Amino acid sequence: MNYDRIVLRYGDLTMKGRNRKVFEDKMLKSVKRAMKPFPEVTYWRTYGRMHVLLNGAPHQPVIDRLKDLFGIVSVSPVISVPSELEAIQAAALDIMASLKKQPATFKVNAKRAWKGFPHGSHEMNHLVGGHILPRYPELRVDVHHPELELKLDIHEEATHLYWETIPAAGGFPYATSGKAMLLLSGGIDSPVAGWLALRKGLELEAVHFHSYPFTSEQATDKVKTLTRRLSYYAGVPIRLHLVPFTDIQTKIAHGNQENLTITLMRRAMLRITELLAEQVKANGIVTGESLGQVASQTLSSMNVIGRVATLPMIKPLITMDKQEIIEIARQIDTYETSILPFEDCCTLFLPKSPSTNPNLRVVERVEHSMEDYDLLIKQAVENTETILLSFNENNNEASQDEENWF
Repeated sequence: MNYDRIVLRYGDLTMKGRNRKVFEDKMLKSVKRAMKPFPEVTYWRTYGRMHVLLNGAPHQPVIDRLKDLFGIVSVSPVISVPSELEAIQAAALDIMASLKKQPATFKVNAKRAWKGFPHGSHEMNHLVGGHILPRYPELRVDVHHPELELKLDIHEEATHLYWETIPAAGGFPYATSGKAMLLLSGGIDSPVAGWLALRKGLELEAVHFHSYPFTSEQATDKVKTLTRRLSYYAGVPIRLHLVPFTDIQTKIAHGNQENLTITLMRRAMLRITELLAEQVKANGIVTGESLGQVASQTLSSMNVIGRVATLPMIKPLITMDKQEIIEIARQIDTYETSILPFEDCCTLFLPKSPSTNPNLRVVERVEHSMEDYDLLIKQAVENTETILLSFNENNNEASQDEENWF
């Protein structure tokens, strides 16, 4: 079929009341960024929808990109014809002939936005449906549960016909819900948490802790690849903060509190992340924690670890099972990267019996007793390397014109 446009439908944006225009403007910017590979594409907005005019661009690559954009709940490829009965009937027959599999039941659902059109909506249902039925004697009308619903939007300038409704990512457009820091370890969970945070409209900057020479360059490269993948869904480059954690981790490991190693390490990470958040004006921290999954993710452990943070802690995976998380990781194409066998600092110095019920006062006392602890935190922030990464469709490498994404 020769589609001439794609109709985009918004999801939760429709409930934004007086702020709706702000969200729709953000949505338009996201679409324009995503459509940079298709310079011929133009846009037309109506209430609650956006029309992406193809102008000769191939429809399938455009659809594949648009359905991954947050804020879009569904997309439909559209055929447009003059608003004349004969043209609409002919287009409806062409659509039926193009189907790979003929449905057993169908209905026509016409909406007459242009009141100057000589036939009402209900009449058009009969005029178009009655034109199709004689050509397909096995076809039956089912107004309640049809296999195929042919929709007609009748406007003065053209009538738009479509029958496919392709689910899209949903959620909110990028950066409509504020900015947060994502703790990105390189495992399965944290990229999924990042994707879910992006889906709720958060702007993200990623933070990764490395411990050279205990961790390898490959472990950091893995995190860079995951950041680039998340930037695909964000539609813009994402900053990755690479924090040197060797000195702090060594200090904790030699502190004769083996069972508290993970608790102390994660509290140090949150301290550093909050200082980085202050620099970039972020207002939250996103983590990949799932309740009960490991020792540090019992409710008691998360309570003691989280007490060190003053910013809101956002935990999209908190009630998910591991298999649910893995399914999303596969869906967003981060799983195969996440399982590459390169250890990050979170797997170092793991105690044989980590505490699942740490005592806050004991933990704070240990922190106060560590020599130069605050200085090490400060130095880690000062020595953090920040890079800007974006997704390139051809090789998953950073784009050469990243600054042009903004």
